[in-house]
Amino acid sequence: AAVDLPCRAVRMIVPWGAGGDTDLIFRPAVEAVNALNPKAVLQVVNIGGQSGNKGAREVRDAKPDGCTLLAMHDSQITTYLAGGVDFTWDAFQPVALLTYTPSLLAAGTKTPYNDFAGLIDHAKKNPGQIKAGVTTGSTSQFLQLLIEDAAKISFKYVPYEGTRERNTALLANNIDVGESNILTAREYVKNNQMKALGIATEKRDPVMPNLKTMREQGVDVVYGLSRGVVLPKGASADIVAYYEDLFRRALQAPKVKEVMDTHSTWIQFKGAKDYEAFLKKEYDNSERLAIKIGLYKKK
Repeated sequence: AAVDLPCRAVRMIVPWGAGGDTDLIFRPAVEAVNALNPKAVLQVVNIGGQSGNKGAREVRDAKPDGCTLLAMHDSQITTYLAGGVDFTWDAFQPVALLTYTPSLLAAGTKTPYNDFAGLIDHAKKNPGQIKAGVTTGSTSQFLQLLIEDAAKISFKYVPYEGTRERNTALLANNIDVGESNILTAREYVKNNQMKALGIATEKRDPVMPNLKTMREQGVDVVYGLSRGVVLPKGASADIVAYYEDLFRRALQAPKVKEVMDTHSTWIQFKGAKDYEAFLKKEYDNSERLAIKIGLYKKK
């Protein structure tokens, strides 16, 4: 109650394009926050570019007055480790972890394989020839580097700005494979516009129960995207607590859980202190893996 925001509207910056996965996940969360009658209405602002770092940089450089928030996910760590940007999660003040979305590997309809066994066989017969769509240095490339390492194969990487662009290329068969998730791929797979080769979970997802995990197919990869909210560094403890409480209550709304279930995204709330510890652990794990799989090019 003591928080005084010097703005009537708060920018919730999503550093990816409208209609992308992060945008689709954050909009219902923001709507639920606004239903709680906050001191200032949250407005989603899409600032795409630079593998999610154009929007992130704007938040990093904003005043820590509670009027600017960032929708953060793991690419703010992986692009830093890949040398694409000179700042990472600790340039911000963590507020709350919100969700987790498991990754899957999808393939174009003209590819000659329908599962991981076929992909691996084809890749070994044609090393470096399978065109894999990625956002350079992001989680999409990180997943496929992990697959390369686990399966002892190699891809030919083709860069795209974000998930929507990669999926468009996959639907047009301009690339062979790409990272996706059930949120994005389910309808395309259902309509035979895309193939799902395997999901990077420990157990099958009930939304697509016939889709085998990568582990079931001999590729030991479990991976997904964690999404949360951060403020510019230097935000006061009162502002952090204010937003932590808002998002905690927003994620308890039945409508939010319903939307997340539809998107095969798990609500995984952690408050500011636990989210900070989570990000540190994620960074340490990602750095170790980045070095192992050859992504590590930190500036």
